[in-house]
Amino acid sequence: MTRKVVQQRSSAARKAALRTAAALTAGLALVAGAAGTGQAAGAAPAGGGAQAGASCGEAAPQAAPAAPAKAAAPEAAPAPAATGTASQKISYGVDSQLPIGLWSSAGVTLRTPVSQGKVRLDVKTAGFSTASLVVQRYEPRTHRWIDLDASTGGGSWPDRGVYTFPVTAADASPRHPRTVALRLQDLDRPGTVTVAASVSDGRGHTYRAPARTTTATRPQVTVDGWRRGTTLERGGAPRPLTVTVKNTTNRAYPALTASYYAYGAGKSRALVPKDVTLRQYRHGKGWVRVPLLAGGCDPGMSTTLPPVAKGPLAPGATAVYRLDLAVAGSAPRDVTSADAGVTVANGDQSFFSAQLPFAIRGGARQDHKPKAEQER
Repeated sequence: MTRKVVQQRSSAARKAALRTAAALTAGLALVAGAAGTGQAAGAAPAGGGAQAGASCGEAAPQAAPAAPAKAAAPEAAPAPAATGTASQKISYGVDSQLPIGLWSSAGVTLRTPVSQGKVRLDVKTAGFSTASLVVQRYEPRTHRWIDLDASTGGGSWPDRGVYTFPVTAADASPRHPRTVALRLQDLDRPGTVTVAASVSDGRGHTYRAPARTTTATRPQVTVDGWRRGTTLERGGAPRPLTVTVKNTTNRAYPALTASYYAYGAGKSRALVPKDVTLRQYRHGKGWVRVPLLAGGCDPGMSTTLPPVAKGPLAPGATAVYRLDLAVAGSAPRDVTSADAGVTVANGDQSFFSAQLPFAIRGGARQDHKPKAEQER
């Protein structure tokens, strides 16, 4: 199954980021797809095991049209501090870390008059593609963040890009600097990003700021208890696994989420939610079953795990998901393996994914009738 990040982006820069940052598992697609089916958690098609791709052909009923997306609500105006020194015509500042899944603050400060000028950010990345970097500026007139015009180098893994935006600051001076609020987010993986800012003042002059380098980081995630070649018996005991998330960044993660997905298909049948039992240990409640949601046209299933952190996950804090998984004795016998995995995210932006496939065996029901009777 192809792996991809499931997150809508509104601009060409974001679309390019998605194409290049396609590093997370298709379980994310299952999570998003299942959420859009409108089915109750744990619901399964009638008749037991589902036919692979059932009710997804031309005769399938048409889904109701989605409601138009609402415009983003205006956000509180940021108050960026001026960067650089009084002798610098332009200076650029940015947070020391860019935790993946969070927006990080940056800013360009002007200390020279600019009339219908243009700010240019020359970006170089290491460890991740420049196309997976999103840069926005705050527009005071509309009270919204908007994407910068962007272009990246050639190839499937560009490491250089240029981001620009128009600017007018007729009254900017060393005594009265003008700062434009920016924010950045890396959609892919850890690494570094170096930004060199410059401005053309509209009167034939170009001023440059010292380059600044910052580090893209993410929480440390480990998965224990699941090895390559793990096998589950139909009707057998559950297999435990533990997902540990330690926030090793310098920022709190306010919307930590974790998801699990599974996909298994044979020649004619596929696993459905009733065939797989996923449980999570909840403090004060013990082991609780977590319903899996069918993936609609994709014969898969997924779920968002109940949260284990109370409030934001602070720097240095740890969240532990204790799970176990079992396959029902009634699971289709022609399904002998399954792709599965976990993802960890902040809201809808994932920063970690692990594939946890497993084999399925045993539990085959024996039919002792003579072969001649079976063929009648």
